Amino acid sequence: MNWERGKDFSPCSPVWLSIGSSPVTSREAQAMSDLGRWPISCDIPVQWGEMDALNHVNHTVFIRWMETARMHYFIACGFTDLFDSERIGPILAGLKVDYSAPVGFPDTVTVHTTVTRIGNASFEMEYRITSAAKGTEPVATGTVSGVVFDYNSGSSTPMPDSLRARIMQLEATGSG
Repeated sequence: MNWERGKDFSPCSPVWLSIGSSPVTSREAQAMSDLGRWPISCDIPVQWGEMDALNHVNHTVFIRWMETARMHYFIACGFTDLFDSERIGPILAGLKVDYSAPVGFPDTVTVHTTVTRIGNASFEMEYRITSAAKGTEPVATGTVSGVVFDYNSGSSTPMPDSLRARIMQLEATGSG
């Protein structure tokens, strides 16, 4: 994935912590409260070609919007750097989207994303999608379950401590 670093990629701006069977320390308990703070938000204009025969944005487009925000999150926390250097990166294990209102053209959506759980080799992210035309209430919400994957060995691998720390640092910048 040779991502260009240091460039403005888009209009994206940069609650639980699973510790396995280890007891949770006070520092780890504080870290739990630092997740789920929505540090990345992307404004994405709705494209005419995203409309379907029912005259609203097709449901699959919401998943692409979530993917765009997820990739900006991964750039911001250095996950893409880890892939470039060690071929360790994310792979999706599950995806869920709940739709609450249709979106049409013209419009701009804002996709907010956050990490809500970090496990030994897994993580969960949540998404809130709002529409400029419809106000601040979400038009959709979503959840992604991901696994830290070693693309050299073809298997999951524990999340490196350095990546975990960068995610925690990024989450600390969120709006809560």
